Amino acid sequence: MSLTGLQKTSSIALLALTIPLFTACGGQGQPTATTILPTVATAPTAQVAPTADAAPTAEVVPTAETAPTAEAPASGELESGFPMRFKHAQFGVVNHLYYTDRERVLTLDGIAGFTWVRQQVVWRDIEGPTAGNYAWGELDQIVPDVAKKGQKLLVSIVRSPAFYEASGGMPSDPKTMGNFVEAMAKRYGDQIAAYEIWNEPNLQQENGGTVVPDDAGKYVELLVECYKRIKAVSPAAFVIAAPPSSTGVNDPTKAVSDEVWYRTMYSYKDGLVKQYFDAQGVHPGGSANPPETMYPSEPYTVEGCPAELGSCWTNDATFYFRHVENVRRFMVEEGVGDHQIWITEYGWATKNSTPGYEFGSFVSEQQQSDYIIGAMKLINDKYVDKDGKPWVGAAFLWNMNYAVLWQQQNDPLHEQASFGILNGDYSPRLAFTAIQGYLSQIKQERAQQ
Repeated sequence: MSLTGLQKTSSIALLALTIPLFTACGGQGQPTATTILPTVATAPTAQVAPTADAAPTAEVVPTAETAPTAEAPASGELESGFPMRFKHAQFGVVNHLYYTDRERVLTLDGIAGFTWVRQQVVWRDIEGPTAGNYAWGELDQIVPDVAKKGQKLLVSIVRSPAFYEASGGMPSDPKTMGNFVEAMAKRYGDQIAAYEIWNEPNLQQENGGTVVPDDAGKYVELLVECYKRIKAVSPAAFVIAAPPSSTGVNDPTKAVSDEVWYRTMYSYKDGLVKQYFDAQGVHPGGSANPPETMYPSEPYTVEGCPAELGSCWTNDATFYFRHVENVRRFMVEEGVGDHQIWITEYGWATKNSTPGYEFGSFVSEQQQSDYIIGAMKLINDKYVDKDGKPWVGAAFLWNMNYAVLWQQQNDPLHEQASFGILNGDYSPRLAFTAIQGYLSQIKQERAQQ
């Protein structure tokens, strides 16, 4: 369900398809829909031409043998001590690498200049039908394929097996997930550079059907267990605290506001969590609001917003990218300001046909490009502390290749596709080319420092 809370509530149909479940995060600054990702083995039924303002595919997709790859950050990029921190903000992208042309997608990641990849991993699709029985499947190819391209991999782990939690929410016994992440760390070693423990746990659908503030304490117990188990095997791997959905909603049948979630999590058992995570995951909104705007100090007005859409996602801070600044303030006030933020999803939708994401109709492809670069510049240039050190350690754009997947399902206007920086035929959107230029510029500037 696409919950807005501060405006209307609408539903998104579930596609009964065959590959792993993906929690869709549309960046609207509210709890977002859970859908099943389309199968990528299905060939499209018709050829779709690039959009008019897209560059020819051949200029962006060289052969695998000639394509450059991004240089992943070396250990020298890290500060010493705990918590683990980067000296410069890292930039990554969210991919879907299951049952698709991974070589092509990862090649495009490198061409764009991204050094990190985020891939969601569905726990219940790997462990079963009985406890401790792991079938790693396609992940055994995904992990080394990312490593071969010189990229760093962040895995985001979601969905309990039914024998641990019938709803797929967080397991009642943290040790069960501890066993899973330990097995993963032993299997893949340093090929997995970071683990994100759950996704948007302040939403009812991620938490067994209902959610209350005390569930933040339940999450801390899960995070602590997973941190200990991962670090015992891979001490150099980052462990990321789950990003709450950016929302002001407090309703047990829908969500806990992200501010309540953060503050409850940090204060649980006198701050137990402070020693058991490296960085805080955050999913700032965007809606149709430019990255430099903010409610209530610098609100945005969406031109042409119809009356039935009310405020058009402009009248609450959680609808804005700069809400990440509020999260930073919460962390400082709660005594965890020494931990960096990792923005593990951000982005802007364009025109799409998915209910609840109508704000995309007010964002052109040129605006999408401008807004993404604007957000990257805030992260790189402005989000630093009084000593000039970055408080955002890494940022992952949502997304690279979902337009390709939805095109193959004859649904090119799905909201997930509209957030992408590729068209359904792999040709680049304006944002791809702009990102390529900006990340190249950053690389050159850092080399001269």
